[in-house]
Amino acid sequence: MSKIEELQERIGYQFKEEGLLRQALTHSSYANEKHMKKLSDNERLEFLGDAVLEIISSEFLYQNYPKLPEGDLTKLRASIVCEPTLALCTREVDLGEYLLLGKGENLTGGRNRKSILSDAMEAVIGAIYLDGGFERAKTFIHRFILTDIEHKKLFYDSKTILQEVVQGNYEEPLHYELLSEEGPDHDKKFKVEARIGAQIIGTGSGHTKKAAEQEAAYQALLLLKPEL
Repeated sequence: MSKIEELQERIGYQFKEEGLLRQALTHSSYANEKHMKKLSDNERLEFLGDAVLEIISSEFLYQNYPKLPEGDLTKLRASIVCEPTLALCTREVDLGEYLLLGKGENLTGGRNRKSILSDAMEAVIGAIYLDGGFERAKTFIHRFILTDIEHKKLFYDSKTILQEVVQGNYEEPLHYELLSEEGPDHDKKFKVEARIGAQIIGTGSGHTKKAAEQEAAYQALLLLKPEL
């Protein structure tokens, strides 16, 4: 079974035009390296997928949260369609494994980079929309993105929520400790611990210190929430 066929099985959608899926997986670094013709990468599909995701997620939230005002709906939608959350959603299908990346991008951790993963997820949505129409794109988004909304909100707002939890329930303050900073400037990897006083409550890693702190805060919330 080819990688393209394998991915279609994982996402539960068979393309009539497989070239659309291949394009959705093609990062600009690969297209440039292979001297592919202009606009062969996934950026145009990402543009389309972003719009499709916005309308489908807006409709979903409008229908499922009838008591939320417009401002709260906007914040909730932002927590679902932001880069870190979309990158999180790609883990279920292991999307990073199927990306076509240039050698340099591949060697510097591109398969795990949140910006690349979230863009590819939107490109896949755009490809499904073009290949199978609105309803097939909607099915994909409902299955892989519009699930476990409360956890996604927790992930998006993790630092703010954790700060409130710690202030309301603990005497010692919350702080983040940088454990390590590795790699060249263009591909840094930060590792961070979230602590209440001396107690370690979560660890996280990311390409920015902020992303690492967000992951650590999220892990801390998963640990602390059952106790509260």
